Amino acid sequence: MQISEKSYEVRNLIGGSWENGNGRETEPVYDPATGKVIGETPLSTKEDVDRAVEAAKAAFPGWSSTPVIERARVFFRYKMLLEEHFEELRDLVTLENGKDAKDAGGEVRRGIEVVEFACGMPSLLMGESVRDVARGIDNVSHRFPLGVVAAITPFNFPCMVPLWTLPVAIAAGNAYILKPSERTPLSAIRLGELLAEAGLPEGVFNIVNGARDAVNGILEHPGIEAVSFVGSQPVAEHVYRHGAAHGKRVQALAGAKNSMIVMPDAVLEKAVPNIVSSAYGNAGERCLAGSVLVAVGDVADEVVGRIREAAAAMKVGPGYEEGSELTPVIRDSHRDKVRSYVDSAEEEGASVVLDGREPPREEGFFFGPTILDEVTGEMRVAREEIFGPVLSVVRVGSLKEAVDFTNGSPFGNACSIYTENGAAVRYWRENVEAGMLGVNVGVAAPMAFFPFNGIKDSFYGDLHATGKDGVRFFTENKVEIARFLSEPGTAEAVKRPTESGA
Repeated sequence: MQISEKSYEVRNLIGGSWENGNGRETEPVYDPATGKVIGETPLSTKEDVDRAVEAAKAAFPGWSSTPVIERARVFFRYKMLLEEHFEELRDLVTLENGKDAKDAGGEVRRGIEVVEFACGMPSLLMGESVRDVARGIDNVSHRFPLGVVAAITPFNFPCMVPLWTLPVAIAAGNAYILKPSERTPLSAIRLGELLAEAGLPEGVFNIVNGARDAVNGILEHPGIEAVSFVGSQPVAEHVYRHGAAHGKRVQALAGAKNSMIVMPDAVLEKAVPNIVSSAYGNAGERCLAGSVLVAVGDVADEVVGRIREAAAAMKVGPGYEEGSELTPVIRDSHRDKVRSYVDSAEEEGASVVLDGREPPREEGFFFGPTILDEVTGEMRVAREEIFGPVLSVVRVGSLKEAVDFTNGSPFGNACSIYTENGAAVRYWRENVEAGMLGVNVGVAAPMAFFPFNGIKDSFYGDLHATGKDGVRFFTENKVEIARFLSEPGTAEAVKRPTESGA
């Protein structure tokens, strides 16, 4: 993989025109593997949001009245362009986020799968009908786009998460504003360039870069009908409350504290590599990372020993170096935060089985693989999202204790179980409080045609992102009940109203 060290220009896209920062304050964009600044994100204002909304409003009537089959064809072309530029997009993700080529490529692939799903919009927008709900009366429903909608997306999946919503929202007939993470704006810009190349009319897709002011501008703007957000729990709650208070439809995907339950009958030679990948992939910076290992019974010593051996052998390095398995976290300030959690756990009595606090490389924002054993439910590392390459190990005596521990978390994003026992799986599935479940799968990510289904404090709203939930979120249902009063087959019935004197 070749990574360019050039400086990238970060611009807004409003009404089809790419705009520079025009002297606004900026936030640096880093290559996390080197710590070098590779761009500057302009911190847009509420006025910039307003201009983007006006451009989207102007584009909406023409786009929403475009036949859905023609809208879908834009995304067939877009899918082809994303495939043609797959490696370029993968490398951009690695550059600005730091993850390795395998994870970055997987991210781009999962985003493309949502585009494929959106290509089926003619079927997805089908309404429902019942004839003769009463004598001569039929009842039907139709789906309509909302108008101008927006998405606020995170740094950890700068390509995939924008693609969770923009294909669905736009193919459904909406005009769309994207506020990407100010830390990772480069992938979003390239996605916008390729959308224009696919033939999307100007103003239907807009990008407003920035931070707090841009976010609040979106949440408060009366011209935006719906907002989709992905990020940390405190910000998700703010987005949900603030957006709803301003009359918007909001879906806010929040934080996580995902358990991986290991039963005594788990096939460890296959489970351990999967657990390591879940805990340390993308440096632990993903909301589906398995961050707590719940070991049931006498399997604990063996599984911890195997995980320690595998994690200690991981190659720490830049995502663009072949063979790198543990890549950097997003910022030096975030590395300090992760380190503080390990310090806290040690002070509270956890055993540091593998210690990654000393930076394993001089350059960049690297944090070594870390394992904390003998963690209890009262410790911060058992309850709070760390978002780093730290695995906490909780030891319990039974599956019921493992489920009870998992359910004690305020989060409910995902949970995995490692077992070959069908009865154990059924008990766990019926009782665990998590929206995405993995059986011998450490990252329980649903396919594009299913919802990304977090619950509890991992999600604020009613309709989830992706799948049919995503279509429902970005559309409004109109229900029509109809009857015709004239008799069929008569001359009077086929006359125009003006001819019949009506």
